Amino acid sequence: MRIQEAIVVEGRYDKAAVAAVADTLILETAGFGVFKDAERLALLRRLAEQRGLIVLTDSDGAGFVIRSYLKGAIPRGQVKHAYIPDVTGKERRKRAPGKEGKLGVEGMKPDVLRQAILRAGATVLDGSAPCRPAGDLTAADLFALGLSGVPEAAARRAALLRRLDLPEHMSAKAMTAALNALYTPEELDEVLKDL
Repeated sequence: MRIQEAIVVEGRYDKAAVAAVADTLILETAGFGVFKDAERLALLRRLAEQRGLIVLTDSDGAGFVIRSYLKGAIPRGQVKHAYIPDVTGKERRKRAPGKEGKLGVEGMKPDVLRQAILRAGATVLDGSAPCRPAGDLTAADLFALGLSGVPEAAARRAALLRRLDLPEHMSAKAMTAALNALYTPEELDEVLKDL
């Protein structure tokens, strides 16, 4: 399902699980890493302001600490909260259950995740109604612009990220997703002309 809001999850396995059910930008908090990462928080705030944000964390204590932090850091009208049920068990990739013995986002079935996102009030889009004209920058465009795959690409990407107030350690793939989510094609053209 295509949704307008971006979704924030705790980690990469959660991101993979949510990507199977929601077609939108999905970002990670890197667990408690978001507490010390002002750039990541600034990006989440920008996305919340422009598209809205859905917070989907595990149902354990750590998940609620992260959720509470984001609830206080992002204006109320710009953030929605999706909750997964308390289910005991362990994820397949783990040898032992977590501290509280509950399944996290990554361990939920796709239908459970889909329902949690819908119950949070996600804005579902059909094929004819984009939330905002998305950029269409691709990996090939990054190469053509000298932002990947060429000498000095990392320095050029870093300069662009600084100029746009985006997290400096974003990979080329993450940067592409953020640019496409935050800028219309016209806005993106203007930004990239100056490079």
